[in-house]
Amino acid sequence: MTPKSAAAAARATVYGYPRQGRGRELKKAIEGYWKARVDADTLRTTAAELRRTDWRQLTDAGIHEVPTGDFSYYDHVLDTSVMVGAIPERHRAAVELDALDGYFAMARGTQDVAPLEMTKWFDTNYHYLVPELGPDTVFTTDSTKQVAELKEALALGLTARPVLVGPVTYLLLAKPAPGVPTDFDPLTLLDRLLPVYAEVLADLRAAGAEWVQLDEPALVQDRTPAELSATTRTYRDLGALTDRPKLLVASYFDRLGDALPVLAKAPVEGLALDFTESAAANLDALAAVGGLPGKRLVAGVVNGRNVWVNDLTKSLATLGTLLGLADRVDVAASCSLLHVPLDAAVERDIEPQILRWLAFARQKTAEIVTLAKGLTQGTDTIAAELAANRADLASRAGSALTSDPAVRARAAAVTDADARRSRPYAERTAAQRAHLGLPPLPTTTIGSFPQTAELRTARADLRARRIDTVGYEERIKAEIGEVISFQEKTGLDVLVHGEPERNDMVQYFAEQLTGYLATQHGWVQSYGTRYVRPPILAGDISRPEPMTVRWTTYAQSLTSRPVKGMLTGPVTMLAWSFVRDDQPLGDTARQVALALRDEVNDLETAGTSVIQVDEPALRETLPLRAADREAYLAWATEAFRLTTAGVRPETQVHTHMCYAEFGDIVQAIDDLDADVISLEAARSHMQVARELAEHGYPREAGPGVYDIHSPRVPSTAEAAALLRKGLEAIPAERLWVNPDCGLKTRGWPETRASLENLVAAARTVREELAGS
Repeated sequence: MTPKSAAAAARATVYGYPRQGRGRELKKAIEGYWKARVDADTLRTTAAELRRTDWRQLTDAGIHEVPTGDFSYYDHVLDTSVMVGAIPERHRAAVELDALDGYFAMARGTQDVAPLEMTKWFDTNYHYLVPELGPDTVFTTDSTKQVAELKEALALGLTARPVLVGPVTYLLLAKPAPGVPTDFDPLTLLDRLLPVYAEVLADLRAAGAEWVQLDEPALVQDRTPAELSATTRTYRDLGALTDRPKLLVASYFDRLGDALPVLAKAPVEGLALDFTESAAANLDALAAVGGLPGKRLVAGVVNGRNVWVNDLTKSLATLGTLLGLADRVDVAASCSLLHVPLDAAVERDIEPQILRWLAFARQKTAEIVTLAKGLTQGTDTIAAELAANRADLASRAGSALTSDPAVRARAAAVTDADARRSRPYAERTAAQRAHLGLPPLPTTTIGSFPQTAELRTARADLRARRIDTVGYEERIKAEIGEVISFQEKTGLDVLVHGEPERNDMVQYFAEQLTGYLATQHGWVQSYGTRYVRPPILAGDISRPEPMTVRWTTYAQSLTSRPVKGMLTGPVTMLAWSFVRDDQPLGDTARQVALALRDEVNDLETAGTSVIQVDEPALRETLPLRAADREAYLAWATEAFRLTTAGVRPETQVHTHMCYAEFGDIVQAIDDLDADVISLEAARSHMQVARELAEHGYPREAGPGVYDIHSPRVPSTAEAAALLRKGLEAIPAERLWVNPDCGLKTRGWPETRASLENLVAAARTVREELAGS
């Protein structure tokens, strides 16, 4: 490749970076603040140190332009709500009294005030706080955070680019505030919002910003003509401002489609586009609109959502094609690196050759820098890097880990009959009711109970060999006994063993399946201070031996009430892992489903009458474009049925989903053919119950009445009110009573009180039904 001129040398940049720090220092500081062990000044100092460390790492690696404003104490969409003054009325007094405490009250709620609704950020496992807007919303400008963080970076002598959620995406992510008619369209507030963005842009320019990035990922979804018209107006008006920095409008996660010509023609100075596999169509589409003459193109050619090394040769070819389509081409990851772990180099338990297949945030920044160098100075200057990259790619492709002939033969032999229950639902439900003998409005939980410090210490002690396996198992048995005893005394109808032995609902299973890799330090933010370590799905999947049967049957031996077997479903096993990219997802899902099918059948053989296979990621994995959804839902629902269809009619199959928008996948939920589904509903005020009713969903459902992502304890009256609202949509004979999600992150005092109130609410409403 011929080097470009020095005047147009490609810059290396990223859109965002992991926030937590090498040792999750941010999580520890925030949780310390919540518990009054850390004061506000210490928290702010920790945050500032983490920002400086990240910026220095990026610049030391060769990143020419660092992002600012992407750092957050909880969520960048919540930060945007603060920036534009969209504070819910119920939180306004708390915010005015203390901005930091009010911020966390919006995120987590208080005992007296409910938090903002939380849902998935597009098709990722990151959760954002949903803005609440209405016709009376008045926006006001508060650019304090954005300006301060920019000044921090500039004071270090860095080239910095503030990153903001764009105004169109912000409004498209919003929902009507409580009490506002559900048909209210937040996009009608655009003309009120744009002057606030104009003020923020002016403030940032005054603080020294040359460029500002406005993220508009909502534009990669199917958008209406009215929404595209609003986008045109937005960037016409912002582009026409005289007191502003240069504007870089960014999209990611998929192809832009009809929004690309809108943004290409907009009077802004640059576009940032995703050119990885899921958005490869952007390349031809950009050429079709005549490119971006006179503008900057930031090319996202390094996958910011997965952990596999980049094919540098392929990316250079893409970049070479793009050179003729813009005035300058810079190199970036496809999206913020928030979605990957920080550094693969610290992993010690992954075989060194396999470790060379992996790229976390620090390795991805090195890839970006290498590509920018090759684009600017020619491929001869990166010959060693290209040779090493080719060797790593060949090593992975030829590894025995990636291909197991027995697994592939079993998957190829699957028939349609393997994914169908032996009896229709109407026959199954009669058999299950006779077998289980449950009351109306049966109560249960989603699966996990609080993961106490003692449990985490026990696992650490086992790993460090401070206790032996016998000692560890005695601790687990004691915890299961306590959980079962509590549930019986509280009056729950279908019990769980509490999952004390599990570190994470995906990782626990991944560690027992062939083909998965586990990390020790691969933490990724899910929401707030909740971090997970997604396993890496590297090869073909099988189950060497039972994974859950022992502890489930032990729990069942302690009670006469049914105890649910608890598994994570195949789609979630993919979605919450870093999945292999060398075969179709549907093929991988089928392999995982067959491994889980063996576990389901073994649970039933051991006497488990209720088996829950959780699929909280079914909705979040839904392709962002409608044209791609039918194929996805076909293999996703088949994988669930393949997991569960081998059981007898009287065995009741449950599933669970949470913190997503379910209205557009109700048919898919129906197609799962589960006997009972539990769903998040407390923060969304039973919206999903209404959606199930509108669809005519014929099976049993438990829309949650206890928001477990908030520390507040719902009262009996509050839970009963939600139950009554659920009964408006779902008849009593098909309505279950349960929390929104598992209780792993909660403490025992609030768990006890909340579940006691939940059971009391169920009894109250049962009595009302009996007397009506």
